[in-house]
Amino acid sequence: MSEKLLLKGGRVLDPSQDLDGVRDILLADGMVAALGEQIDAPEDTRIIDCAGLFVTPGLIDVHVHLREPGGEHNETITSGARAAAAGGFTAVCAMPNTDPAMDDPASVGFVAAEGRRAQAARVYPVGCISVGRSGERLAPVGEMVVAGAVAITDDGSPVTNSLLMRLALEYAQSFGIPVADHPEDLSLSPSGQMNEGLVATRLGLKGKPNAMEDTHILRDIMLAELTGGHLHLQHVSTRFGVESIRQAKSRGVHVTAEASPHHLVLTEDAVDGYRTEAKMNPPLRAQTDVDAVRAGLADGTLDIIATDHAPHHYDEKEAAFEDAPNGIVGLETAVGIVLTRVVNEGVIDLATMVERMSCQPARAFGLPGGTLAEGSVGDVSVLDLDAQWTVDAAAFLSKSRNTPFAGWVLQGAPVHTIVGGKTVWEAAREDVREDAT
Repeated sequence: MSEKLLLKGGRVLDPSQDLDGVRDILLADGMVAALGEQIDAPEDTRIIDCAGLFVTPGLIDVHVHLREPGGEHNETITSGARAAAAGGFTAVCAMPNTDPAMDDPASVGFVAAEGRRAQAARVYPVGCISVGRSGERLAPVGEMVVAGAVAITDDGSPVTNSLLMRLALEYAQSFGIPVADHPEDLSLSPSGQMNEGLVATRLGLKGKPNAMEDTHILRDIMLAELTGGHLHLQHVSTRFGVESIRQAKSRGVHVTAEASPHHLVLTEDAVDGYRTEAKMNPPLRAQTDVDAVRAGLADGTLDIIATDHAPHHYDEKEAAFEDAPNGIVGLETAVGIVLTRVVNEGVIDLATMVERMSCQPARAFGLPGGTLAEGSVGDVSVLDLDAQWTVDAAAFLSKSRNTPFAGWVLQGAPVHTIVGGKTVWEAAREDVREDAT
């Protein structure tokens, strides 16, 4: 049986209810039992003093790589779920580019079961679009949904076969799930290593032009418009891509899209010195693209902030730049990065951050949470906006350390993560204030 929790005196920020004010929240039996200005604690209730802290619906990351099965040296479902909780996330969606690929109900069920066993952040599997992520034959979507899949994608590989993408968008409508795509036309630069531009030229690295992403986004939007299916575009990083999504939404196309924290705050200059910790796909772009992604996040063109958490072992990332894998870890830095470099710089306000990191992810992927309304699931994130901390990769709960943010001084951090009314992580601070009756 879950513990009873009373979160006392925090500033509750819940865009789903247009709520911003000091409130108490009582959690019992895994649910939000009461929300009000003064709530008396029932017997055997743990009280957490949230005065001076922000209490939000549990943060949700719809794009993470947990690597299991097949890549347990980089991350496991358990380590990833615990890292997510330490980052303030109450739920994550696990990508299917595992080994073997998550393309059948057995593999989807395995990830769901391991996620429950971790007893940390919730883990929602995302099934493959195609069998083996080969881009040739539609995977058994209905069976995967029954096993727990909340979406389908071949993430890590773009769906280049337009007929297959059309079929996926049509078929997924029967199950009410989004079809997420990694937009990239590989034929334009099959061996590209970073953004095509002056930095790549100076470093002697083959570049990836924006058109690789832009042409694929346009193709996907056209197919979504044709089918009426729910298209979700992953890790959007280009100015043209943002504008294309903006125009598609104005026409009523059912498209949602995400921005990753690194594409909101870093440019291609971060790669200078052949820094493999800044090598990712899509690559870090030019400042004009970063500005466009930030504007798209602010005006709602980009609905979601998602980390694209991609753990890699130290030895793999220490290879020559051309040989090093793409990706960075992001679960334990996302809140601090977004608060420090997006919210505090005035790109969005705190309520919009919560909307993009909790409410909208829940809506877009049909997940529990995203609200603190009475009767909703008891998933809560508690944030301290005054906390200052330095990113120390050695302290991550993730098994991997590949981050370009090591040494950054950030302001704002999670201090309590509560899933189903149960505390799954809390900051190791001397001034954590709690009591019990």
